[in-house]
Amino acid sequence: MRYGYVYILSNRAHRLYVGAMDDLPQRVMEHRLRLYPHVFTVRYTYDLLVYYEALPSVAQAFAREKQIKGWTRARKIALIQSVNPWWRDLYESWTDAARLR
Repeated sequence: MRYGYVYILSNRAHRLYVGAMDDLPQRVMEHRLRLYPHVFTVRYTYDLLVYYEALPSVAQAFAREKQIKGWTRARKIALIQSVNPWWRDLYESWTDAARLR
């Protein structure tokens, strides 16, 4: 069984995008490389990984994504700031840690 990930991307204006996937590094790289030029995240330059959580299954990740998407913006920001108060891009540190495993 593969893990699932729910993640939040941001842009420089702190707009938020919530997604879920089974391969977080691959999906964030796709967002950064703008592989799908007509999607929402490309149009608004969502390329900063500001939050993620690993869940035991992809199904649980999609359920969590749906839950978070239903939250107010203030609650999403509080979630991000609980683990990343400076809104640092977590992608580099996450992929570095993954390579060490």
